[in-house]
Amino acid sequence: MSLSRRLSRQWQAAANRVLRATAGAIKGASTRTAKRAATGAAIATAKPTAKDTRSRLAKRASPAPPPTAGPGDWIAGLTMGRGGMRRYRLFRPAGIGADERVPLVVMLHGCGQDASDFAHSTRMNRVAARERFLVLYPEQSRLANPQRCWNWFETESGRAQAEAAQILAAVDQVGLLYPVDRDRVAIAGLSAGAGMAAWLATAHPTRFRAVAMHSGVAPGLASSASMALRAMRGGGRPPRIAPRDADVPWPPLLVIQGTQDRVVASANASEAARQWAAAAGATATAPRELRRGRRHPMTVVDFKRRGHVAATLVEIHGLAHAWSGGAARQPFSDPAGPDATAMIWRFFAKRLR
Repeated sequence: MSLSRRLSRQWQAAANRVLRATAGAIKGASTRTAKRAATGAAIATAKPTAKDTRSRLAKRASPAPPPTAGPGDWIAGLTMGRGGMRRYRLFRPAGIGADERVPLVVMLHGCGQDASDFAHSTRMNRVAARERFLVLYPEQSRLANPQRCWNWFETESGRAQAEAAQILAAVDQVGLLYPVDRDRVAIAGLSAGAGMAAWLATAHPTRFRAVAMHSGVAPGLASSASMALRAMRGGGRPPRIAPRDADVPWPPLLVIQGTQDRVVASANASEAARQWAAAAGATATAPRELRRGRRHPMTVVDFKRRGHVAATLVEIHGLAHAWSGGAARQPFSDPAGPDATAMIWRFFAKRLR
C-alpha cells in the first residue's frame, strides 16, 4: 500500500473518531449555548440596508452554488469547545496531495454573514486555487449571537476566549485531517471577524504568521457590549501596551479601513497600527498615495523596525463598511474599492514562504 493511501486512511479514521465524539455532545452543547445567548448582550456591527435584504431574499429563493471558483472541494466540518458547537467550511483546491504540506488562511466573516457569504464576497477561494493553499471559514452560530457577530468584545464574561478556543480547535482539526503546514497559518477577518482575528493574534501569537483586519476594532478597546459600541464609534480608551516579549512577537499586521465607514470609525485602524508599532518598537514611514485605475484611492503607511514591517495601515478613501474590491451584488461588498483579497494574500505570502 502506498504512503499517500495509508495517510488518507489514517486521516479518515481520525475524522470518523472526531465526528462520533462530536455527535454525542451536540444536544447538550446547543442547550448550554442557548442559555448563554439568552442572558448575554448581543451586538450587531452593521445593519443590513434594503439592498442587502433584497439580495438575501433573492439568494434564499435561488441558492448560490458553492464558492469553489473552479476545481476544488467545499467541505463542511464541525468542531466542539467550551463555547458549544461551531460549524466551518474548508476550501481545498484540486490537486493537493495527501503527502503535501500547504499554507492555511483562516477567514472570519462579519456580522450578518456566514461562511458561504464571506467566500462569495471576498473570492479568496479563487486566489487559493491559483496559489495552492487551503482556506478555513469558521462560522458563528445564531445561538451565540443573533446577527452571527463574533463576540470579540466579551472578554469579561469569557465568551471571547471561548470562541477563540473554538476557532483554534477548528484550525487544529483541519490540520489533523488535511495536508496543512501548521507553521504556515495566517488569519484575516471583516468587521467583528476582524476584531476577533486581531484579538486571537495577540492572545496566541505563536499560532499565526500574519494577521489582517478589515474594518475592525483594535484589541483591548472593549470588554463588554456597551464598551464595544463606544469603541466602534472611535470612543474606546486605548489600552496600555505591555512590554513586548522578545521571544514571542506579535505576527505582522495588515489593517484595511474605509474613510467613509459609519459603522466602525477609522480611528480604530490607526489604533490597531499604533498597538502593533508600540509592541514591536516600530516607527512609521512616509505615507504613500496609491490608486489603481478607477478604483478608490488609498493611503498606505508601513511601520518598520530594522527594515522589517510590523504593521501596514491602508486607508481607502470613499470606502464604507464593506469588503474593498469584493464581488458585486454581495452584501457588505464594494467592487469599486482596491482588491483587499489580493492585498491580503500578497501580505500573507511574504510571511508564509
